[in-house]
Amino acid sequence: QVQLVESGGGLVQAGDSLRVSCAASGGSVMSYGMGWFRQAPGKEREFVAAITWSAGNTCYADSVKGRFTISRDSAKNSVYLQMNALKPEDTAVYYCARLSVYYRGDGCDGRPNHYNYWGQGTQVTVSS
Repeated sequence: QVQLVESGGGLVQAGDSLRVSCAASGGSVMSYGMGWFRQAPGKEREFVAAITWSAGNTCYADSVKGRFTISRDSAKNSVYLQMNALKPEDTAVYYCARLSVYYRGDGCDGRPNHYNYWGQGTQVTVSS
């Protein structure tokens, strides 16, 4: 049974840093593409960052490039999103997701419908 459990969200001020974590079970994070998405109130879920299963290549949404970093830890079977220089517009629920094996060969993937396992989300609120 696949489970993804996010943690580490909270309330921070603009300019602060925060790291959110995703603990995985039911499969190694090294064997699947993994991604982070976010959803703000009244908006659609949007891609934030992803990491490929083999080489660990990463890709980011333009809005977070240079500020956010996705990484993974095989020993802890976890994926992380380090967020620096946070802005109020980064406020959202952040979700961890696992890429379907069907799309494993497609490289770094930011399409939500290509992910078939999702966590419950963790709230990140950035005050101005």
